[in-house]
Amino acid sequence: MRARIDATERVETLVIGAGQAGLAAGQFLSRRGFPFLILDANERVGDQWRRRYDSLRLFSPARWDGLPGKAFPAPGWDYPTGRQMADHLESYVAWFGLPVRTGTRVDRLMPAGDGSDDFVAIAGDARIRARQVIVATGATTVPNVPGVAGRLDPAIRQLHSSEYRNASQLGDGPVLVVGLGHSGADIALEVARNHRTILSGTPHGELPFRVFDTRWRARVFLPLLGFAESYVLTINTPIGRKAAARSRVVPAPLTRVRRADLARAGVEHHASRVEGA
Repeated sequence: MRARIDATERVETLVIGAGQAGLAAGQFLSRRGFPFLILDANERVGDQWRRRYDSLRLFSPARWDGLPGKAFPAPGWDYPTGRQMADHLESYVAWFGLPVRTGTRVDRLMPAGDGSDDFVAIAGDARIRARQVIVATGATTVPNVPGVAGRLDPAIRQLHSSEYRNASQLGDGPVLVVGLGHSGADIALEVARNHRTILSGTPHGELPFRVFDTRWRARVFLPLLGFAESYVLTINTPIGRKAAARSRVVPAPLTRVRRADLARAGVEHHASRVEGA
């Protein structure tokens, strides 16, 4: 699927990113007969999911994990793994024959500057001109590494969550997990099986039920949460706009792993922020 882009290439619509949003946008463009091209920096569609830790599972059941025109190939109340989601995205491209060009990172996007409304995307030494652009690169593509990481002894094994795959990457001794978000809670729970594990991070709430273990509660409450996200917490309502602004700086509530689960696994939680070493 990878090919060199002609520096003079022109497209009607350029979609940057072949994740869920980019592929869904492409399917709607295709359905309406609009010419377009999707660019993605990964060598393979879905690699953003394949590179995550092995035990990752989606927080939403399969019935909600499909894309427009193609349901997720799993029982409705199963929770797919990250790799299953990656394969679904790849099969979605093949199913609809979407024009995706992988291995192409867009370094810069700017107005054409010739009096037109066109945009020019710079991808390496190539230039792509488009009348309209859809940016679907996601919000968490750049790892957030705290400054204290640079002050640790080089002998200490350091991994960002984007680099972590499983506990075999860790050496002997205790493990400090910095950050009580979804990834931090998942990884701390997994690592605690074989290591003394300390978790540092401020909690920001949690769901009042276990998404995976208590299926009947999930079947009742998840649709209610979905309704709230679709019709209440939107930019069209005052409460939605307030929640959107807060979501940019405050992590989401814990969904899969709760603090009680961490405590039972022996994880030592400290709400204080890591500031030095």
